Amino acid sequence: MIYDKYGRVLGIVLAGGKGERLYPLTLYRAKPAVPFAAKYRIIDFALSNLVNSGLYSIYILVQFKSQSLNEHVERGWQFGAALRGRDFFVTVVPAQMWTGEHWYKGTADAVFQNLHLVTLYDADRICIFAADHVYKMDVEQMLNFHIESGADMTVAANVVPSSEAHQFGCIDADEDGRVIGFVEKPSDPPEIPDRPGYVYASMGNYIFEREVLEEALIADASNSNSSHDFGRNILPDLYKHCRVMAYDFSTNKIPGADRPYWRDVGTIKAYWEAHMDLLQADAPLNLFNQHWPVRTVSYSDPPGFTYPVLGQNCSVIGALRAEGSRVLGATVHRSVLSRNCVINPGAVLEDCIIGSNVMIGEGCKLRRVIVDSNNVIPPNTVIGYDPKADRERYYFDEDSGIVVIPMPPLKLRKDLKLPKSISIEIP
Repeated sequence: MIYDKYGRVLGIVLAGGKGERLYPLTLYRAKPAVPFAAKYRIIDFALSNLVNSGLYSIYILVQFKSQSLNEHVERGWQFGAALRGRDFFVTVVPAQMWTGEHWYKGTADAVFQNLHLVTLYDADRICIFAADHVYKMDVEQMLNFHIESGADMTVAANVVPSSEAHQFGCIDADEDGRVIGFVEKPSDPPEIPDRPGYVYASMGNYIFEREVLEEALIADASNSNSSHDFGRNILPDLYKHCRVMAYDFSTNKIPGADRPYWRDVGTIKAYWEAHMDLLQADAPLNLFNQHWPVRTVSYSDPPGFTYPVLGQNCSVIGALRAEGSRVLGATVHRSVLSRNCVINPGAVLEDCIIGSNVMIGEGCKLRRVIVDSNNVIPPNTVIGYDPKADRERYYFDEDSGIVVIPMPPLKLRKDLKLPKSISIEIP
């Protein structure tokens, strides 16, 4: 439990993003609720980092299509009755329109509209972390850096090659790590002192002193020209008159001889590539470190099962599999199988991500395909071999060539009549 020199530390997780670049996986859910690595949701990584680091007081700010996310947190992230209380909670906070009849206008506005939670908790420091990235990080080490450097605000900085800087908001810091500039997606980025060819990219994770956060958010709320975003507005303004420090994420050490990891999985291409990274023998993201577990909901599903059927042998190589997944006389190479999916005889899967409760029919051939939850792929279907045909029938991601089969909508009762002006799709 974090107390001692850190004071009362409150965690706020930003989980309200639409995830438009990850469509159609975000057709019926918020980006932090998108499944990842067979059995997790993206938000599990942010929450695991906080809990593993000793932060047990966490508010999750949600907004768009949050039902799936709400249920996931309720099922998997609640402390037992003996622990739950003022200092032990993981609580979902929906947009409540405290400041007017509008949604959160940006990440900073989301926290501004919930400043009363900071007061109720009587926080000394606030850790504001993103829920839409896949990362492994000991937050206490960043908090220790924040305290020892005397920072008013600290931003987590990932070290990336200068050639990739155009994808990120980049931090200009001096030799001591103090922020002296910030530029959004620059063509000529400021390099890290004594590390030519590398830059600090903002990870969207921040630690604030309470008074500094409150004053910055109040000032931002009164600025009608602001987009009310931490990266675009708060950070670029605050470093000019406060002590803002950049925490070098590459120095973070994970217990269990592990290594830090961070990846933005905000596009179909990045999402698929991150999964393929997991299928390496020495994967950059270690899911098997018992000293730093990635926590999630535990279901009473049966174990995975592999068996030759109808004279068809099985071949499962380089696969990540969740509980209840069954491979019955099928071939599965370099693929991810989620909970309770069934791969039927004669099917061949290569470089695929299969969602939960998916049925792959007999004789199917899928290559570089993402099949979202609850789909049934008819027997002998071929996907991923003919881009022209795939574009006509499915969602085809032009940037990566990945085919995505979105979750099918549930249909309303046939006898339920809606006004013509109303159209409803239910996941």
